Amino acid sequence: MVFNLTRPVAVSAVLLVASCSFVDEKLLPPLTGDPAPVKTGQAAMSADPTATQAAMAAASTTTETQAPKAAPSRYQLPEVASAPSTGTVVGQRVETLRDNLRALQARINQSSAQFEAIEASTTATSQRYHGTIAAINARLQIGTTKGNPILINQWNEAQSDLEKIAADVSEMNSLANTVAGDAGEVGFLLESVQSAFELSGAIEEDHRQLTVLEDETTRTSVLTNRLLNQLTNDINRQTAYVGTERMNLTNTSIAIKNGGFLGTSAGTRNYLETASVNTASGDRQALVIIRFDRNDVAYEQALYDAISRTMQERPQSSFDVVSIAPLNGNLASSQAKSVQNAERVLRSLVEMGLPASRVNLSSTANANVASNEVHVYVR
Repeated sequence: MVFNLTRPVAVSAVLLVASCSFVDEKLLPPLTGDPAPVKTGQAAMSADPTATQAAMAAASTTTETQAPKAAPSRYQLPEVASAPSTGTVVGQRVETLRDNLRALQARINQSSAQFEAIEASTTATSQRYHGTIAAINARLQIGTTKGNPILINQWNEAQSDLEKIAADVSEMNSLANTVAGDAGEVGFLLESVQSAFELSGAIEEDHRQLTVLEDETTRTSVLTNRLLNQLTNDINRQTAYVGTERMNLTNTSIAIKNGGFLGTSAGTRNYLETASVNTASGDRQALVIIRFDRNDVAYEQALYDAISRTMQERPQSSFDVVSIAPLNGNLASSQAKSVQNAERVLRSLVEMGLPASRVNLSSTANANVASNEVHVYVR
């Protein structure tokens, strides 16, 4: 796909302003009749101490009933059941295994609480991030001033929130390693419990306790692996999300720089297709052709779209940026200006996230071009 941009296309923006209203309410006195006499606290207590005690007890019960309770964790493990020691060698082994399971469950419960705290943090940050991006897009939708400082500040806030989400993903990675280690220990503990059935010197109570402990260890293994799977899925999903939003931020940065989202009209698109056929080299077809026949050529959006599509199809692609100067007029001046344009395109590619090591700069002159051009080729 070949692009040639000779003039920016402006679009307008709208600022959304939310407003809040507050309503004051007054308690109106009764319209008719006299208010009933009210006894003071001491008078009421002295008049009927029994009723007062009953009222206090009822208030206490109501307070205890309405006390908020923390929601249980999705991966909260049930407590390990206690049992009296049998005094046998196998009974002592059961007690050791039971203590090991309690220690493991404590660590897993802590990891579960940490995971849910990270999830809550990521959710709040994502909501704030998308609110900021929505405000920026609303302003850019119809156009605004180039490099609007308000939008730049909002973009910086959005970038900070996105990096916070990336930090949460890194924290989830560390947590997943911890949970994976605990899951391995639970599996080893389950094998130890099952092997204890084969020990000699046990009584029936030892085997009964071993059966209960085996069931509890199995439940612990299931919930631990479920927690690990959820962590892995969230890490993969959030990693892809952060990568996509970083590209969107780059796109938004270009739009802020130009004062609006860029596009190509139907007439220009037809001209670009003709230009791509006429200017294609014998060996390679240019991915993007930028004609610098004006002082301010808005090429970033089309360049970003073309590079993004290429990187999605061929992630390891490299690019040649070739500056072409016309042979008419002052050749030395045209070549110097053409090289500056190529360096400008290189800076745009780096700002879009493309490593400079993947870009090769070169220059040439051509009698068939009327103005300075920069061609971008895929290597």
